[in-house]
Amino acid sequence: MYLFKKSKSVRFLLVGVVNTLFGYGVFALLFRLGLDERYSLLIATICGVLFNFKTIGAIVFKDQNNRLLARFIGVYLVIYLLNAESLRIVKMLGINMLVAQAILVLPLAIVSYFLNKTFVFRGNRQ
Repeated sequence: MYLFKKSKSVRFLLVGVVNTLFGYGVFALLFRLGLDERYSLLIATICGVLFNFKTIGAIVFKDQNNRLLARFIGVYLVIYLLNAESLRIVKMLGINMLVAQAILVLPLAIVSYFLNKTFVFRGNRQ
């Protein structure tokens, strides 16, 4: 519990698990319902951005300033573009989309943490 309270990166990791389950769940559900992976990813990203903004801001960076939403959306636009391009590449390689998306979660989470820390919640140095 001490580590959770003191370490921003540990909080990000734990909150990231919840956020990932939410976002991946939306993606997988839409994809299984027959929606193209690009549209499934787009809708999951939009839903995830709104959900993640509150959880990451409040729990990880202890900042609930709604004025940061535009920068947060910018970070997630970058993450979305990286994710979409990665999925395009693995699709050409014949890798299952659900497996590919699961594999991409960790590297994209690392990029997301550093982008959020640097560009969104940069005033919060807890």
